[in-house]
Amino acid sequence: MAHKKAGGSTHLGRDSNPQYLGVKAYDGQFVKSGAVIVRQRGTAIHPGINVRVGRDDTLFTTITGIVKFTQKKRRRFDRSLKLAKFANVLPQIKVKVVKPKAAKKTTAKAKTARAKKPKTK
Repeated sequence: MAHKKAGGSTHLGRDSNPQYLGVKAYDGQFVKSGAVIVRQRGTAIHPGINVRVGRDDTLFTTITGIVKFTQKKRRRFDRSLKLAKFANVLPQIKVKVVKPKAAKKTTAKAKTARAKKPKTK
């Protein structure tokens, strides 16, 4: 009888997938419309200008622009002040670069024509 008794099953050994929470777009970073700024549980960071809240408290942009995080004091339900964080997206300002016009290039014929021109007194 050279066999082992069967081992019992265990109640452990299971694991859940990570949640991947946190800030996804940082201050001063360029984002496109609909991009996720923060994945969070609860509203540790509140929506500001051009930012909306998803059903799982994810903050996402409504326009294309630059992310800006701010803090300001908010009055709570018990009349105390609390420093709250806000995520904003400022629209990107398009700057039109105007190149200076180049001087007209003179051809070899034009240079010789000017050189041969007689001087009048």
